[in-house]
Order: sequence, then structure tokens, then C-alpha cells
Amino acid sequence: MPRQFDGSRVRAVRRGKDLHQKELAEMVGVSAPTVARWESGQDFPKGEKLPAIAAALGQPLDVLFPHDGPPDLQLLRCDAGLSVAQAAGIIGASRVPVSNAESGRRRLSDAYVQSLARAYGVTAEQLLDAQDCSFGLRPRASRDEQASAAPRTVGEKINYLLQHGYIGQEAPSDEEIARLVNEHAGVAAVTADDIGALRAGATTGASDVVRAGLAQALQVDAALFQDDAQVDPAAREFLEALRFLGSIQRGQILGLAARGNSRGLSAEMMAHINELVGELKHKLPEVQDGE
Repeated sequence: MPRQFDGSRVRAVRRGKDLHQKELAEMVGVSAPTVARWESGQDFPKGEKLPAIAAALGQPLDVLFPHDGPPDLQLLRCDAGLSVAQAAGIIGASRVPVSNAESGRRRLSDAYVQSLARAYGVTAEQLLDAQDCSFGLRPRASRDEQASAAPRTVGEKINYLLQHGYIGQEAPSDEEIARLVNEHAGVAAVTADDIGALRAGATTGASDVVRAGLAQALQVDAALFQDDAQVDPAAREFLEALRFLGSIQRGQILGLAARGNSRGLSAEMMAHINELVGELKHKLPEVQDGE
């Protein structure tokens, strides 16, 4: 995912550093009118310029230019301050292999992986994970990385559920979440701006009424939004199965067929689904066989 660029924020930080547009331009390697267009929103810098801008303003890259989700190949390249042409030069090839991989058209040759990983300042495994993202696939992640990313605040849990709980369907907006919370509460407990503030980390507290409404709106157990409850990222697959099972009528799971595969799901996949169903019944004892 590309990083977010806010020209007005860049202008505010620059002024706070007592820097003129010309000075910032010289530090970044562009003209003063270019910086002026960035700050006014008339134009946007190329992604590979963002690290230099952040460094010139003395700001962490992730703070000044945040991004959502795991990095893809384009983000890794841009964060290394490299253009497509420069990355291509590193592997001794034309721009085509780099462009194709970043756009999800054709994967990088194995011969290019190590060289690009070194240039981007990441491991080969991290580069391949980013490539998976470029192709619309979820990156592999170690259990340690997953544990460290476990959401804890109310806002982090909302973000996590929106990111992982609505695969293949549109996640509700802040406005929709606020509406559902208020419907559940029976009063105007929150606004869309309140939900946005929670998700951005601007506020971390929420009343019991709001927490219960959030659980109802996002279709999870109310206990999940208690302060001592954590969402284990390793349970993402279970959350998806939970939503899938909840989206169809009970007793109607007569069989599943893989799309485009007349032979149906493999025995291994069916066993995995049965395992998830068993876990669901364990966690939700009110769901009984035959109901």
C-alpha cells in the first residue's frame, strides 16, 4: 500500500522547523515551486522522495507518511529511496521485471531476489512477502511477529477486525459503525468522528455501552472489547470462518465445492473446515448440531 501524503502537514512541520520551501527543496533535490505544489495539494511527490522529505524535516517516515497494511514491493523500493530505473540498474535488467512484479503481473526471477533485498534493506523472505502483497496475497508472518502485532486498544481491535474480518466483502465505514452502535445502545452514544478518533489512536477510552455496541456492529463477542482481552492475529483464519458460518443459515452446510473445481474440496481442506467448525462450536456452545 502507498504511503499517505498530506501537503498541509508537510507545510506545518516545515514551518515548525523554520525552513523555507527553497531550503527543503534543496535538501530533497527538487525545485522550490515543486515543494509549493506538494504543500498546496496541486501535485504529489514520487514515493521514493518521501524518505528524503521525512529526513529533511527530522520526522520518522512512518509518522509523517503513514501507510496501512503490510508493505508491497513498491513500498519497499520507495522506502529505500529508489526509482524503478535505479532498482532495475541494481539487478542489471530493464525496468520491466521490477514494474511487472510491483503491478502483480509477473513475479521476480529468483536471480533478482537477493540483490533487491539488499538494496531495499530487507531480508529475502521479507521481499518475497512484499511480492505476495503486490499479487494480492497475504504475506507470511512468524508467530513472534504476529504476537507483537496483537491489537490491544479499542481502536486497534476495530482496525484489526475491519482488516481481517471482511475478506471478500466491503467493511463498514466509520459512519455505519457509529449508526450500528447507536442503534444497539438506543441513544446517540458515538459519532463517526468518535469512531475515527478511536481508530487513529487519538482517543483510547470507550464506555461499556460503546464497547457492547462495537461488538454488535462488528459481530464479535462483547468480551473482546474489554481492556484485558486481546485479538490473537493467529486467529484470523478462525474469524473468517466464523463470519462465513454466520452468513449462512444453520443446517444448510450440505457440502462445499471449490470454485472452478468439479471434484470439490480436498480431503485436507474439508478436514480443516471441520476443525474450524468444531472450534466454533466449542467457543459458541449455543450452536448445536441440527439447529
